Parts: sequence; structure tokens; C-alpha cells
Amino acid sequence: MDIFRNYVEQLNSWLFKGKAIIITGARQVGKTTLLQNTFGSRADTLWLNADEAAVRESFSELNVSNLQRIVGTYKILIIDEVQRIKNAGLMLKLLVDNFKNLQVIATGSSSIDISETIFEPLTGRHFLFHMYPFSLAELYKGKSPFEVEQALNFHLIYGSYPEVTIRKDMAAELLKNLSNQYLYKDVLIWEDLRKPELLDKLLKLLAYQIGSEVSLNELGNQLKVKSETVERYITLLEKSFVLFRLSSFSTNERKEVTKMNKVYFWDNGVRNAVIENLSELSQRRDQGPLWENFMISERMKMKAWSQSQYKSFFWRNYNQSEVDYVETLKDEIAAYEMKWNPSKSAKVTAAFTNSYPYATAQVISPKNFTPFCGL
Repeated sequence: MDIFRNYVEQLNSWLFKGKAIIITGARQVGKTTLLQNTFGSRADTLWLNADEAAVRESFSELNVSNLQRIVGTYKILIIDEVQRIKNAGLMLKLLVDNFKNLQVIATGSSSIDISETIFEPLTGRHFLFHMYPFSLAELYKGKSPFEVEQALNFHLIYGSYPEVTIRKDMAAELLKNLSNQYLYKDVLIWEDLRKPELLDKLLKLLAYQIGSEVSLNELGNQLKVKSETVERYITLLEKSFVLFRLSSFSTNERKEVTKMNKVYFWDNGVRNAVIENLSELSQRRDQGPLWENFMISERMKMKAWSQSQYKSFFWRNYNQSEVDYVETLKDEIAAYEMKWNPSKSAKVTAAFTNSYPYATAQVISPKNFTPFCGL
């Protein structure tokens, strides 16, 4: 089952421009598959996997002559899990600066340590993009809105990780393995966390709070740790592409919330696996939060592959009126309310539209969601 990834055109447009291409994303989202489908038939491509000790050892001598010995006459060098190589950023810098006819492509499963080890030495010498689980726009390109709507029940529960989506008959088992084996791997490796059970408890609390504002102090009290520890762990989970945060939109600090965040999971299936609830949609009480998480994560994926410059927020005033999702670009403002079961009167709150009369406003439901997701 070949599914065209929307990142291919972006990748091809950057080839042989004198810069390294860095692809980041959680494990199992399809980084290697994307590269295999794009370059697998090319004989001029050298593939290296830095999870292998021999590969890491081969880069222990960082000098041009050793790099020439490794690269030979290949035109493309692909290094999987580049963050595992010591001084990876310096190694990539030497390759870019000294091998002008070589295209270097590197993947990484975590950005936890990449900012210091890779991006800093590569300033001005790299293109970067993030990959996420399948988007609806990739899975159902060319399908009718009705056909896509029929698939919603599956994705709201099991998410859109490639293997889970392709092997639906094993979706529950695959998701549990994914969550247990891969979810924390990079966090634990890079930060040497002494209390992985604390990470597990925090994830469960956050999973039950999708669509709600998150208080670091309240989470800290529940976990019996400092709020600074909670902040650090959430940041680690963001950098390992498990979750993301939305900050609050405000132009009036007296009337509107300015310092709170909402937390969402990049994948609904991972969220449901974390709370060990893969029950059918009709049996659940969290249909609304699942729809909100799914739609906002789909929008964020679309922004990634389309290279959109719109900024993402939520909105709430101190009278408790709120909007699920707000996008801004310069003077443009768009407000969206997510409704799994919309009533005829469902609309974006008047508190927002009165404050921002020039903003566009729309309710996103299963009957009209496809344009919002880039379909």
C-alpha cells in the first residue's frame, strides 16, 4: 500500500542546493520509507544507520580524509538516526563544506538534543522539516468528503501512524507496542530520566485533559513534584513529537487569558493507548475532546507540509467564553470551533466575534471538515 507523502515535493525542491537536509519526526512515522521510496532505486546513494555501532564508530575520526573514505564517489549520503553520532553537527558541517557535489540527508527521531549537537554547527547550512503520522490529505487524496467521513471513527480511536493505518486488523496491538516501546525511548536515552513512571503518570493526566487548559502547578501537586519538573517533562515530550502546545491568543490582557496553554497529542491513537482505552467511538464519553484533538493535529500537520506561516492559538476571556482554535497571519484572524455533534445553532462565541469583528469564524464538524484538513 503506497501512500504518497506530501513532503516529497518539498524534499525534491531542496536537493543539491549546497545544504544538508534534516528530517525529524517520531519513530515509525515513515522517515526512512519516504527516503527509500524517493532514492531506493538510485545506485549513487549510500545508506547508513547510526543505530548501528559500526556506523557510529566509522565517524569517530572527524577529518576530511576519513569522510572521503566513507563517502567515496556517492552523490547522495543518507544517515538514519544521525543524533546517535558523536559531534554529528560538526560531521555534517564538514561534509557540506568539503563535498560540494554530495547531497547529505539525515534523519532524527528526536529534537531533544539536536538543537545543540546538530543545528548550531549547521547554521546556514541546512534545510529542516518535520514529519508526522499520516494526514487525512495523504491517506484520502482524491476521495470524496463522504468517503473520508466514513474513515473518521477509525482515526479518532486508532490515529494515523503508518503501520497502524496500513494494518488495521492489528491496530490495537500495534498501538500498544508503539506506545510501550517507542514513546519514551528518545526521552529516556537523551535525558537519562530516573523516574520514567513519573513521565507515564504525567502523560495519562495530559491525555485526560486534551482540549482543556493545563496548569503546571495543578499537575505538579497531583504528581507531588515541582511545576518546573512538569514543565521540563512536557518540553521533552514536545521535542520527542508526542505532544504539542497551543498558547492563548490575546490583544487585551485585561479581558483575555494570556499565559495559559492547551496540550494536544500528535496522534489520537497514541493518546488512547496511553489511557488504555481503545473502545469504539459509540461507547465513549470523550467524543468531543477526541474530535478537537484530531482536527487540530490534522491542521498542524497540514501547516507543516504546506509550509504555512499561520500561527496557531486558542482563545478564552475571563468570562469563560472560549474558542477552540485560532489562526493568525499579519492582520488576518480565523476562529474555529470543533463540534463532533453540532446543533443547528452551533457557532463561534459572540464574545470573540464581537471583539474581533473582522475575523472569519467557522464551526468544524464531520460534515464540513475536509477543507480544514487540506483535502
